[in-house]
Amino acid sequence: MNGVLPDSEIRELIRTGAIAADSPIIPEQIQPASLDLRLGTQAYRLRASFLAGRGRRIADRLDDFCMHQMDLSNGAVLERGCVYLVPLQERISLPPGLSAVANAKSSTGRLDLLTRLVTDDGTEFDRLPEGYDGPLYAEICPRSFSVLVRPGMRLNQLRLRCGQAVLTDAQLADLHAREPLVGDGQALIDHGLGFSVDLRPAAGDLVGYRARPHSGVIDLDRIGEYPAAEFWDELRTTEGRLILDPGAFYILVSRESVAIPADYAAEMAPFLAMVGEFRVHYAGFFDPGFGIGATGAGARGVLEVRCHEAPFVLEHGQVVGRLVYERMAARPERLYGEGIKSNYQGQGLKLAKQFR
Repeated sequence: MNGVLPDSEIRELIRTGAIAADSPIIPEQIQPASLDLRLGTQAYRLRASFLAGRGRRIADRLDDFCMHQMDLSNGAVLERGCVYLVPLQERISLPPGLSAVANAKSSTGRLDLLTRLVTDDGTEFDRLPEGYDGPLYAEICPRSFSVLVRPGMRLNQLRLRCGQAVLTDAQLADLHAREPLVGDGQALIDHGLGFSVDLRPAAGDLVGYRARPHSGVIDLDRIGEYPAAEFWDELRTTEGRLILDPGAFYILVSRESVAIPADYAAEMAPFLAMVGEFRVHYAGFFDPGFGIGATGAGARGVLEVRCHEAPFVLEHGQVVGRLVYERMAARPERLYGEGIKSNYQGQGLKLAKQFR
C-alpha cells in the first residue's frame, strides 16, 4: 500500500540491513512515522554550503569547500553563522519503490539551527530518490545561537514513503468531516490545511519570542537548563499585530489547534514568499497522533518565522502556512504522545526544550 512507512516497517528495514549504522540503532530513534538520524564523530567547517551534484560524491568534493576538520568526540561548538558538514552514523540502501525525505526535528527548528540532509549524487537538499544507496550527511548552520554538539545527537529525521499518498483538498475535506482536524471545527483547506498566526492570546499579552542576537552557547543535551530571558526577548501586544524586523528570528504560535489522525502523517510546507516579506522558516514533520491525546482537542503548531528584506506587519489570523496530509502505509504501533517521550504534545506557545 502506498503511503508513509510506520515504525514497524522502519524496524524491518533495519533488520534487513536496508538501513544500517556505525553503531546499533537504538529504539529511541524510531518515531511513529520517521527515523531520527545521529551525528557521527567528525565535522567539517565549510566555506560554503554545497550539493554533491549528479554523479559526484560528497567525499570527493570536500577538498573544494572544507576549511578545517573537527573532532566531536568530547563535544565541539558549532558557531553561529558558520556552515558545517557532519557525516551521520546511518547509511541507507533504499529498496525499489521507496523514496525518503528528511527534516529538522522540532527542537532543532526552534533553535534556528538550519539542518539539512545532503547525499552523494544529490541535486536537492533533504531528498533521497528511489534506489539511493550510500552515506548520509547533515549540513548544519546555526543561525541565531552557537551550539555544543556531540556524536549521537539527533538533529534531523528521515521519513520513508512508498509511492504517492498526499491527500487532495477534496480528500482532506472528507477526512475533516469524519475526523475533525481543527479544534474549533473551522478548517481552511487550500492545497493542504491552512493555519494562521495567533496575536490575540486568550490570556495575557505574550504572543511570541524574538531571538537575542548576542547570546551564549547552548549545549543541546542540557534540557531545561537555560533561562529563556538570556536568549529570547518576549513579544507582547494587545493590538493584534506585530512588526517583523529583517533578519530576525521569531517563535510564534498558530491560532488553530490541529490534529493528525492515527492513519495519517503531515508535513508543514514552506510558505510562499509572494504573500509577504517573511517565511515560516522550517518545514516540519507532524506524526500520527499529534494533537489527539486523551481529549482529541488538537494542539497548536509552533511557528518558526524569519523576516526577509523589509519590515513586515503580521496581523492576527493572517494565514502563514499549511499542513500537507498523506496516508500512512499502515497504522503505527505507537502514536505521538503515547508511550514515547513527546516534548510538544498539547503544546501552546513554547520554546525549545533546552530553555526554562
